[in-house]
Amino acid sequence: MEKALIRIRMSSHDAHYGGNLVDGAKMLQLFGDVATELLIRLDGDEGLFKAYDNVEFMAPVYAGDYIEATGEIVNIGNTSRKMIFEARKVIIPRQDISDSAADILDEPIVVCRASGTCVTPKNCQRKK
Repeated sequence: MEKALIRIRMSSHDAHYGGNLVDGAKMLQLFGDVATELLIRLDGDEGLFKAYDNVEFMAPVYAGDYIEATGEIVNIGNTSRKMIFEARKVIIPRQDISDSAADILDEPIVVCRASGTCVTPKNCQRKK
């Protein structure tokens, strides 16, 4: 099935709470972008995100963290596309060393998992 990946650095503008904590909704925004790419690859159309059926926030995300968000289409219906998503922290800032130090994590930290359904109306499906 189709897969997609994006990697983005969380900025201070993404931090919503004390201690530079990033709002969990940012992970859902990333999943939405991944879903859009998956629909374009499959159907040639951005489609619509219908609903999440499961979302799990598993670890905090902070400004300066690099997040890798992945998605995969796991089931294709007539117009529906069932997808699973995972966001992992792959690089962390090391301000304890210096303002510009950072470490690539040997083992990425899963920060969020989700699954949901997107829809591409039949008349918008240009591929197949």
